[in-house]
Amino acid sequence: MNKFIGFSLVFIFILSTTLLFVSCAKKTVQSDQSTQTEQEATERGDSDAKEMDQQAMEEQRIEEERLAAEREKLQAEQEAMAAKDEFANEDIHFDFDSAAILGGAQSILQDKARYLTDNPDMMVVIEGHCDERGTEAYNLSLGERRAEAVKNFLVNLGIDLGRLNTISYGEERPIDPAQTEAAWAKNRRAHLYIDIE
Repeated sequence: MNKFIGFSLVFIFILSTTLLFVSCAKKTVQSDQSTQTEQEATERGDSDAKEMDQQAMEEQRIEEERLAAEREKLQAEQEAMAAKDEFANEDIHFDFDSAAILGGAQSILQDKARYLTDNPDMMVVIEGHCDERGTEAYNLSLGERRAEAVKNFLVNLGIDLGRLNTISYGEERPIDPAQTEAAWAKNRRAHLYIDIE
């Protein structure tokens, strides 16, 4: 019987030791599995975060490109308006009782011809103006000769005749109404502007 008890005690010891090892092994496996699952979740989270970061960076890049394109467009529009204003704000001046285009006026007209070449759809009106000296009929005729002189100069620079219209106002629209040489010099002019119609 002692043998049986001894054998039973050994059997119980072996059984409990085995159970203990099996139990520890399961915990280790479960612990390893939970660690592995946590690591996979972290990696998935990192991957998702990287993907979200890349998407956010791509959206930001697209927005920056859109804003840059808008800025370029706005700048181009502002430059076009400034060029258009400059075109209209530089008059061609003439000597008293003359329709001859002077040297300084020629360089202004060359700049205007370049502008018209770059903008082939634009139509232009050329106004001829005079100072108040002379009769109304004479000044209308002189204003017409001045406008025609400017038109012919532009045509000689390659601008299509069909894009240029002339009108004479004679002495009717002075820039400066004073009766001085300086005022009269301002009023003897051809004024060009873009015809918007």
